[in-house]
Amino acid sequence: MKQNKYKIASFNLQETLIVLAIVAILLLIALPNLMPLITKAKSVEAQTQLKAIYNAEKQYFFMYSKYSNDLNEIDFEAPKTVKEDGTANYIYEIIQSTSNEFKARATAITDFNGDGIYNVWEIDHNGNPKQVTND
Repeated sequence: MKQNKYKIASFNLQETLIVLAIVAILLLIALPNLMPLITKAKSVEAQTQLKAIYNAEKQYFFMYSKYSNDLNEIDFEAPKTVKEDGTANYIYEIIQSTSNEFKARATAITDFNGDGIYNVWEIDHNGNPKQVTND
């Protein structure tokens, strides 16, 4: 009879389940503390895209002496949202446009922290992005 001379070290099922349970408990403890950081990181997308809209509007203003109310007219292409298999978490729109001022808005399409409130950012003709609704 032949004996196995080599023994391979391994973990059994109980040990693996205990480790997974501990990791899950630690994740549940840490997640509520990380939600504001996640929301803040995702809001950088809105600020960046609103700055791009601001720059496009300023360029349009210098060419035509007025602001546009159409994103296509200023050559701004909004990134695909997560609902469209993209990566963007916001939709963008110009909510006010006159000959000497404009206002654009970025509205979140996902609730980052699950409280039912969606993040909203706006930028005006002065180029100052501000958070209208905090998620």
